[in-house]
Amino acid sequence: MGQTLTEKILEDHLVEGELETGEEIGIEIDQVLTQDTTGTMVWLQFEAMGLDEVQTEIAAQYCDHQTYQFDFKNTDDHRFLRSAAGTFGAHFSRPGNGICHNVHRENFAAPGKTLLGSDSHTPTPGGLGQLAIGAGGIDITVAMGGAPYYVEMPEVVNVRLEGELPEWATAKDVILEMLRRLTVKGGVGKILEYTGPGVETLTAPERMTITNMGTELGATTSIFPTDHQTEDYLERLDREEEYVELQPDDDAEYDDEIVVDLSDLEPLVAQPSMPDKVVPVSEVTGQDVEQVIVGSCTNGGYEDILPVAKMLEGREVSMETETIVAPGSKQASEMLARQGWVAEMMAAGVNFSEATCGACIGIGHVPASDSVSMRTFNRNFEGRSGIEDDNVFLCSPEVAAAAAIAGEIVDPRDLEDELDDLEAPGVELPDEYDGSKTDLIAPDEAVDDELIKGPNIGDVPIRDQLGSDVSGEALLKMEDNITTDHIIPATQDILMYRSNVPKLSEFTLSRVDETFAERALDADGGFLVAGENYGQGSSREHAALCPMYLGIEGVLAQSFARIHRANLFNFGIVPLTIDEETYENIDQGDDIEVVDDVYDAVANGQEEFTVRVNGDYEVTATLDASQRERDILAAGGKLSWTKEQAEGTGAAPADD
Repeated sequence: MGQTLTEKILEDHLVEGELETGEEIGIEIDQVLTQDTTGTMVWLQFEAMGLDEVQTEIAAQYCDHQTYQFDFKNTDDHRFLRSAAGTFGAHFSRPGNGICHNVHRENFAAPGKTLLGSDSHTPTPGGLGQLAIGAGGIDITVAMGGAPYYVEMPEVVNVRLEGELPEWATAKDVILEMLRRLTVKGGVGKILEYTGPGVETLTAPERMTITNMGTELGATTSIFPTDHQTEDYLERLDREEEYVELQPDDDAEYDDEIVVDLSDLEPLVAQPSMPDKVVPVSEVTGQDVEQVIVGSCTNGGYEDILPVAKMLEGREVSMETETIVAPGSKQASEMLARQGWVAEMMAAGVNFSEATCGACIGIGHVPASDSVSMRTFNRNFEGRSGIEDDNVFLCSPEVAAAAAIAGEIVDPRDLEDELDDLEAPGVELPDEYDGSKTDLIAPDEAVDDELIKGPNIGDVPIRDQLGSDVSGEALLKMEDNITTDHIIPATQDILMYRSNVPKLSEFTLSRVDETFAERALDADGGFLVAGENYGQGSSREHAALCPMYLGIEGVLAQSFARIHRANLFNFGIVPLTIDEETYENIDQGDDIEVVDDVYDAVANGQEEFTVRVNGDYEVTATLDASQRERDILAAGGKLSWTKEQAEGTGAAPADD
């Protein structure tokens, strides 16, 4: 039996386990990346573990989320991150140089390599044939120290692409179509491997738009084979020596297959306020649009912005519509500027922004009240834009540009009929990506050799070992699809405290219940109760770290998003799965008690736990975990467990 492309790369990096679906495997990591909202904890944990040098082939620290540096706390964090990169041996990308995924694909992403990143959109270079996975920060810390990364072997799904995209349909529409079919939960526990004759019609940047937004499906990662398109892209980057041909075997067996005929696709949009609320743009035309933003790690490349510039050439954006271009990298800005396209867009009424994640997480360019914002981003979770009652649509750059011109949602095909000289811009790659590398500092160019910590940078909180008795109040009951933005909002006024956990924890779940943090501290322990897909979205480990700091003992949920589930283990919070009936029967304020000796049950492989509610009725909850995950949980989290492994000590139950 032949192998899938996924299996080939995993086998080449396998250090523990077998490639059987559902089995835990440990893989060697070649590259790691982190960014400024997650990186401070990564390096503080690296220091706390007593590690002194990065062991992966490449480690890269990017400053891309809070580049505007509204407060000294942001700037101090960036200075600390530069000092950590210099001290421990990582590349450092200065604030404003661009979004981690865009800069990484321009400089480091390579076919056949493994990449682990503390950002959920790390799978982006899967479009180059790299096996790239998003994870919590402490997992990146451990991988940088040379240890394997452990993950449950996912199902490998064959997404067979046929045909060729028609005019005005784009790679963004391919992934929006996938979201329409599968929903934001449809990729959980899966790797999406793209194959078929349609693959060769897509350039590498188009493929990376698709793999980037595979994260919104909940997928572990997404990957394309390599071919002449991959080689061509690497040649334009002057990195052709890194090309490796990677294809699945002809007789490879997949767990499932999805067929997408590219020829049938049309311009699509995701309606507010979830990426899977996808409809043809033709169904929502006519709505006034007050804001258009082109950019983000999904559609912020040179190839994404150039079509917008072409559509705006000789035109002006609507007077009712603010239009912003936020490139994914400074290289894209520089190249467009040298070719005159930046001036062309500015003349059309476009505001050209710094290369940053900014607006995607509600930092800058917050929409007006009761207005529609069309964005080429990957997420439109309610409130993520920086205003709670937002109306954010996700779309391709072409649909965004059409809205900017018309001042309303419009099908670009209809706009082409109205405007005599408007044509579908298509996809055009530059002859070479020749932007400056000034803002990327290599380890041998480091300007710091010791850590520099500002007053806002604290210590890493460590939880005690798991106790035998776990009980407390159901402090908050939540619905399905609670995101990490609900748990720890990503706006600048909150994330400036990402290195100060006691302060950051004050905002925990504030978008669900403003009283939660204070109640949790007063309760001295308790539980969270949630529906399906709890913790979807960002990889930020603060969404587990802050509840841990507030004393949360466990989470009872119908299902968990992959990265957040791992983060709960990593910070010693017991993630128990419940069925729908149990969820319906637990109310906020109920007294919850896990009847079992929790430490003993976790450590010794028990799967079913008896949970008593209000001292009255009992229900069953399950813990589906590998022995390694159980050992981590019993130790109180991954930091404690890793230190125990290094010291050769064994865990013991904590005093109650």
